[in-house]
Amino acid sequence: MLKIGSHVSSSDKGLLTAAKEANEYGSSSFMIYTGAPQNTRRKPIEAMYPEEGKLAMKANGVEEIVVHAPYIINLASYKDNTYQLAVDFLQEEIRRTHAFDVKNIVLHPGAYTDKDPEYGIQRIADGLNEVLSGTNETEVHIALETMAGKGTEIGRSFEEIASIIDKVVHNERLTVCLDTCHIHDAGYDIVSDLDGVLQQFDQIVGLNRLGVIHINDSKNPSGARKDRHTPIGSGFIGFDTINKVVHHEALSGLPFILETPWIGKDAKTQRPMYEVEIALLRGNVSERFGPEFLQEVEELHSFFAKLEIDSRQYVLDIWNLLKNDAKAKKADPREPLERLYDHVTTAGLFPALSEEGINQRLIAWLAGKQILVNA
Repeated sequence: MLKIGSHVSSSDKGLLTAAKEANEYGSSSFMIYTGAPQNTRRKPIEAMYPEEGKLAMKANGVEEIVVHAPYIINLASYKDNTYQLAVDFLQEEIRRTHAFDVKNIVLHPGAYTDKDPEYGIQRIADGLNEVLSGTNETEVHIALETMAGKGTEIGRSFEEIASIIDKVVHNERLTVCLDTCHIHDAGYDIVSDLDGVLQQFDQIVGLNRLGVIHINDSKNPSGARKDRHTPIGSGFIGFDTINKVVHHEALSGLPFILETPWIGKDAKTQRPMYEVEIALLRGNVSERFGPEFLQEVEELHSFFAKLEIDSRQYVLDIWNLLKNDAKAKKADPREPLERLYDHVTTAGLFPALSEEGINQRLIAWLAGKQILVNA
């Protein structure tokens, strides 16, 4: 069974609540934080309902989930107090992850700030050596995440990831989290040469090191080093490439996790597109949403064809417009999805549908006509 899901917003409330939320999206995997990702405040593990959560996961057919370490951990820091906080807290996160029976905890390697990449790589390796030597939960692996290359973050190339691994004594406890948006933004051409990129990863790091795949589209062209996620199909990577990633034989059996942003005109009512994204990638849209959903997506194809709007070209044109035209960006800094939503509502299509419902159908339209056949 394809292991696919999203990070869940309710994970700081406990594993049981997270499992229920993930099930609403049709997830067969999901990613949680053991507390808020922006700080180190943590509830006692028993207050996270680990046993009840595991039972709910089993009932929902979820075999494997992933934990993400908080963003504030920076093993590359030259500041002793920041570095030691990262070591101590990561050790505690490993223990908490073990209590959930989770085998991969995703970690942003770190940023070297005022030093240099060589310093950062060595500092991260030293930190990992200290972390791993101070924990006995050998079933838990630290999954180093590939990064987009913004600022001074380490992990922007396969070589940097490999260099860290090579310097860690117990590197059998290290895996890698491959993020599609990050490697795209770092300059790896997964759109035109996915097989070539995976072969390159295999030669430098080893496909056997992969533990987790983050599947996100990107608001920026390849090599931008920006790390700005967008819903599947509404960015420069596109649905077809993400679909190839999810179903690539070299990645079979790995958990695929969505981190796509919630969308909607009002920040207070924004909703995630996880349910439709998962269904599209799994190929069970009709089963999940019903035949009427597909009929309405077909209506969108006819509607936008009359407007001479091609989905892929429209997405790329809008992002390029916002990037290159300061006046356009200032006047209407909205994603392609919101502009498409305006076309639909202005024309009076689907008056009975909510904003979320229209956006779900737009995500399906962006995936192309093939989904009408395969869904």
